[in-house]
Amino acid sequence: MKTLELNKFSKTITQDESQAGSQAMLYGIGLKESDMNKAQIGIVASGYEGNTCNMHLNDLAKEVKKGTKASDLVGLIYHTIGVSDGISNGTNGMKFSMISRDIIADSIETVTNAQWYDGIIAVMGCDKNMPGSLIAMGRLNRPSIMVYGGSIHSGNWQGENLNIVSAFEAYGKKITNKISPCDYKGIVKNSCPGAGACGGMYTANTMASAIEALGMSLPYSSSNPAISNEKINECKNAGKAIKILLKNDIKPSDIMTKNAFYNAMKIISVLGGSTNSIIHLIAMAHSVGIKLRLTDFQKISNETPMLANLKPSGKYLMEKIHQKGGLPSIMKYLLNNGILNGSCMTVTGKTIKENLKNVKAITPDSDLFFSKDTPLKKTGHLQILKGNLATRGSVAKITGKEGEYFKGKAIVFEDEKSAIEGIKSGIVKKGNVLVIRNCGPKGGPGMPEMLKPSSAIMGKGIGKDVALVTDGRFSGGTHGFVVGHVAPEAYEGGNIAFIKNNDLIEINAQENFINLLISKNELSQRRKEWKGPNETKLIGILRKYRKQVSCSSKGCITDL
Repeated sequence: MKTLELNKFSKTITQDESQAGSQAMLYGIGLKESDMNKAQIGIVASGYEGNTCNMHLNDLAKEVKKGTKASDLVGLIYHTIGVSDGISNGTNGMKFSMISRDIIADSIETVTNAQWYDGIIAVMGCDKNMPGSLIAMGRLNRPSIMVYGGSIHSGNWQGENLNIVSAFEAYGKKITNKISPCDYKGIVKNSCPGAGACGGMYTANTMASAIEALGMSLPYSSSNPAISNEKINECKNAGKAIKILLKNDIKPSDIMTKNAFYNAMKIISVLGGSTNSIIHLIAMAHSVGIKLRLTDFQKISNETPMLANLKPSGKYLMEKIHQKGGLPSIMKYLLNNGILNGSCMTVTGKTIKENLKNVKAITPDSDLFFSKDTPLKKTGHLQILKGNLATRGSVAKITGKEGEYFKGKAIVFEDEKSAIEGIKSGIVKKGNVLVIRNCGPKGGPGMPEMLKPSSAIMGKGIGKDVALVTDGRFSGGTHGFVVGHVAPEAYEGGNIAFIKNNDLIEINAQENFINLLISKNELSQRRKEWKGPNETKLIGILRKYRKQVSCSSKGCITDL
C-alpha cells in the first residue's frame, strides 16, 4: 500500500531542485535540511492589539506552533486582519465589519496557495474572523482546524455581573436618567476585564459553538475560556490533530457536510444564538458546494427547542457553560435525545459520537439548561419571516420573552445615526415599529449591525413595546422584538424602501409573516414614484463590495 505523502503541497517548493530560490528562503528563516521533507502547516492568527477579542491570539498561535513542532511538522505563523464589532458599532466603521469576513477568507486562501501549505490551523477570535477562516478552508479543501480564541470573563460593577452589552445598554439608561453618571462610567470601565470574545451567546460564541458542532474545531474549543490552561492545551493539541488529518487525508469537504451543517443549526437553536449565524453558515456551506436556504433554517428551528438560558435574552454567559462541562456536555445530551447526528466526521479524525463517548451529559436544571420536555421555547428562536415587506425573506430573533406578534405604526429613518437621535429625543414611542433602512449589504454598504439602537431601546425600557425592522443586521448581543436581513433591501428597491411614517406594519412570528398594511395599488404607486437612494461616491473596498455582494438571503457572498 502506498504511503500517503503528508507534504503533497509543500513538496512543490521543498523537493524540486529547480526551486532553489524557494529553498534558500526557507533555509534563511531557520529551517534545517531535515525539515524540508516535513509537511508545512500555515498557522494563521487574526491577532491585533485593538480589541479584547483578538489581543491574545498571536500568543495562542505560538502555542499552536509548539504543538506542530511536537508532531514533527513545520508550523509557520502568518496573520490576517480583524475588525472589532464592539468598537465600530454605531459608527460608519461598522460598514467594514461584514466586508472583513471576505478579506479574511481571501487572504487565507491567497497565502495558503502561494506558500503551498499542506494544512491550516486558524486561531480566530471576533465575529467575522471565524466564518472568514472557514470559508477559506472550504475553498482550499486541505486538512484544516479552527482554534477559537475563547470567551472573556465577566466584568463587575457594584456587585452586578457585566459584559459588553451592559455597556451598550447603559447608554439608554443614562439618557433616561436611570443610572448616575458615576455608575455609567463604572459600567463602561468594567464591562470588559481582559482578553476574550464577548461573553454572552453573541455572534462570536454562537459561531464558535456552531463550528465545534460542525466538526471543524476540537471538542471544548467554543467553551474553553480565553485565559485558561484548557485553551493553552487545546492550542498544543491542534498540532497533534492536524497530523491525524494529514495522515488520513481528511479534508473540510469530508467534515462540512449537509448533516454537519444541520448539527450546527441545531446547536444555534438550542443555545439561542445570533441571527448573524444564518448569513455565515450559508456562506460557509457555499465554500464547499452546499446550498443552504432560509427554508433549511426554518425547518431546523421548527424541530429544535431552545434550551439554554444565555444572554442576551437569558441569564448566563459562556463561562457558565464551561463550568458545567463545556459544549460537549450539551452535545452529549442532544445526542442522547436524538437531536444531533452522531455519525458526522470531525477534525479529531473521529465522529461526533466517538468524540462524546466518555463525556457526561449535562443535567437539565431549569436554570442554565432546560430539559427538552420543558424547554425555554418549544421551537427555535430564529424565525424566517416572509410577506410583502420581505419577499425574499427576513430573520427574526424571537425568544418568546418579547412576544410573537406585533402591530404598530412605522416610524422611518434612513440610517442608523438618525434612528439613534430619534430614540434619544423621544420621537420613537411605545407602539412604534422602528424602521431603519439603506443598511443592507449594498445599501450600507456592508450591512452594518444595529446594536446601538436596539441597546438604546432596551436601556430606555421600551424594548417590549417597540419593534425594530431593518435591512441591516443585528449583533448577537441584540434582544427584543427585532427583524433584520429584510430582502430585497431598500437600495435594490425592496418594499422596505416604500414605507412611510404612520403606515401600519404587522409582524407575526407564529405564522411567519411580515407585512406592510397598505393596498397593492398604493404599493405599486409608491414604487413608481421611487427615485432610488442618493448615490454617494464610494471608493476602494466599499465600492468593490457593493458591486460584488449578494443579498443577505444568499449569505452576502462575493464570489457568485
